[in-house]
Amino acid sequence: MGAKTKSNRIERGIITTVMVLGGLLLCIPFIWMFLSAFKPESEVLEFPPTIFPENPTIENFVQLFTKLKFGVYLKNTIIVVLASFVGLLFNAMAGYGFAKYSFKGREKLFFLVLSTMMIPAQVTMIPVYVLLNKMGLTNTMLGIILPTLAVAFSIFLFRQFMTTIPNDLIEAARLDGAGEFFIFFRLIIPIAKPIFAVQGILTFIAGWNSFLWPLIIASDDDLYTLSVGLSLLQGQYSGNFALQMAGAAFMVIPIIIIFFFFQKYIVEGFTMSGLK
Repeated sequence: MGAKTKSNRIERGIITTVMVLGGLLLCIPFIWMFLSAFKPESEVLEFPPTIFPENPTIENFVQLFTKLKFGVYLKNTIIVVLASFVGLLFNAMAGYGFAKYSFKGREKLFFLVLSTMMIPAQVTMIPVYVLLNKMGLTNTMLGIILPTLAVAFSIFLFRQFMTTIPNDLIEAARLDGAGEFFIFFRLIIPIAKPIFAVQGILTFIAGWNSFLWPLIIASDDDLYTLSVGLSLLQGQYSGNFALQMAGAAFMVIPIIIIFFFFQKYIVEGFTMSGLK
């Protein structure tokens, strides 16, 4: 028994060491990017390269908001993210309806929603653009937001989770005189916190990284998001690597922070939704 325990400890030690080393290797590019964001432009190109900035400065971040319109891009990105959270609520309602309401054609409609997941988003962009153009919504913030409100994958996850909620609990609330909106907002949402956390993280990441659709639908750079602004930065200041590192760090760090604090909800939410 002692030999087996010792063997298990050695195996765990080897696995832990390999995982730590692998994690450090994956973190090296991000650490380099973050540290380079605080270096002067001349120091980034020094050889041999320096790891830590010898003359740390925040000038690169200042230039993002003075030479470029990163303040405008940040505002637009926040609007897109907040609108995506409104869409998250709509998706939750749709998932709840598919899970707990019986109506004619429910299964067929749900499979129709699922079938849209098999179509690449790039394929639908042209017809969506034509539709929004006829509605006069091209080059508008509303045109950027509308296509992101309904997401089939989000509806699917909510539906999978809602099916685990006992019907007796909902019927008891109805017998007590609770209305449907009261049941959803005061009963279902508190129970569904894990899946809301998962979808909230995924929604934030998708909204924060929105690039292709804003680039297509908007011709005015005052409507661009941070991802589009970062692409413009790489084109306009292709030789200023310190400024590019600052822009990339400004984009990535919020996502890392969000993921770090809420990563446990991702595993919990996927598990409780019946996904392996």
